[in-house]
Order: sequence, then structure tokens, then C-alpha cells
Amino acid sequence: MTATRVSHNHKVMQTSSHAESTRLDATFAALADPTRRAILARLAGGEASVNELMAPFSMSQPAISKHLKVLERAGLVSRGHDAQRRPRKLEAQPLAEATEYLQRYREYWEASYAQLDAVLEELKAIEKADKSTKRKK
Repeated sequence: MTATRVSHNHKVMQTSSHAESTRLDATFAALADPTRRAILARLAGGEASVNELMAPFSMSQPAISKHLKVLERAGLVSRGHDAQRRPRKLEAQPLAEATEYLQRYREYWEASYAQLDAVLEELKAIEKADKSTKRKK
């Protein structure tokens, strides 16, 4: 059996700049809360006012506003310019950056799983050969 070694690509684990790292931290922190994820899911369907965003939750307006501030700081939500409603709008760029970051890990793990599959196939072949040799004895 040949030894198969998984090499770790440290570049996968690094971001390109401090600013990118800070943006990713803010994005993932914002996404960590299920209420904020639900707000983003709602905004994926179009702009909405704070009252419209509040409707499905049993939360006060100040509580929803706090969630919106976290999303705004992360760049995931922006305020519209309608003076009466001040609708919130989904901003997709931070999600695209997070997806790109996670894609690097996906590629790493897919390569690791491919190597593991090769080792398993090799072990199966050895086991099959051993059984065949034992039967001949």
C-alpha cells in the first residue's frame, strides 16, 4: 500500500487583507442569529419597512431595529430613500464574499475526500487480494 498524505493548504485558511477579514467577521456574526437570517430571507423577496419585517416575529420594534443595525453594519442591509417608509433592502455583496470564502474550503475538502476515496479503494483491493490468497491455501 502506498502512503497517501493530505497536504494542508494554508493559503485556503487565510484571507487577503485585514479589511476582508473584518467584513467576513461582521457577515458571519450577523448570519449567526436566526432572526437576522429570517430578516435576510424576507428581504430577498424585496424591500420592506421595519413594521413589515417585524410582523412575523413576537418582538418589539426596538428589538427588530437592533437586528437591522447589526445587518446594516455588516453591509447586508441598506436603507431606502422613501421618506415615509425608509424601507430596508438586501445587499448581496457581503454574501457573495462569504460564499467565495467558503468555496475555498469546499475545494479543499473535496480534494481531501478524493484522497480518502483513493485510500479506501486501495484498502478494498488489498482486502480482496488477501481473501483471494487465503482461499487458495
